[in-house]
Amino acid sequence: MARFFDPPTFAVVRPGTVSFIQKLAGSHAFKALFKEGMTLVEEAAAYLDGPGREESRQLRRPAALAYATESMRLTTRLMQIASWLLLQRAVNEGEMTLAQAATDKHRVRLTRQDIACPPDVFGELPARLRELSAKSLRLQARVMHLDRCLFAEERDFDIAPSPIESQVARLREAFQRSA
Repeated sequence: MARFFDPPTFAVVRPGTVSFIQKLAGSHAFKALFKEGMTLVEEAAAYLDGPGREESRQLRRPAALAYATESMRLTTRLMQIASWLLLQRAVNEGEMTLAQAATDKHRVRLTRQDIACPPDVFGELPARLRELSAKSLRLQARVMHLDRCLFAEERDFDIAPSPIESQVARLREAFQRSA
């Protein structure tokens, strides 16, 4: 069975197969993910610049330190996600190829950032910050999964040969011999 390297997805695929993950990344599902990510960035910015600032002043010292740490981590996490989403949108809109997006110059390196403070201190943080952090962690996990699938260096899809494909090949062979 002949296989080839498909540069746009960096996946080892059989000729004629469609990359599901590449189609997903360019679909309405991606547009919804993009909107969700950008909305979360806006919500977090509005909260941290407004009500969050006031709520943080009312926290006791350990919780105030945890608030500062978690708000920085939230901001960093969301900026990584937003950068990745914007880069993928540029690929989807034809402004760059997936191969260009994968280069060191453009590639967004996503790093998992879990909540840094102990659960009891995290529980003292304002509910809105906890909610934004939880949403961002779920979104981060989805984006990181999509990133791993899109930019996997090498995936080997062990697809069983189609019984029809083998029958067609035998028919071609038979017709070639008779001609």
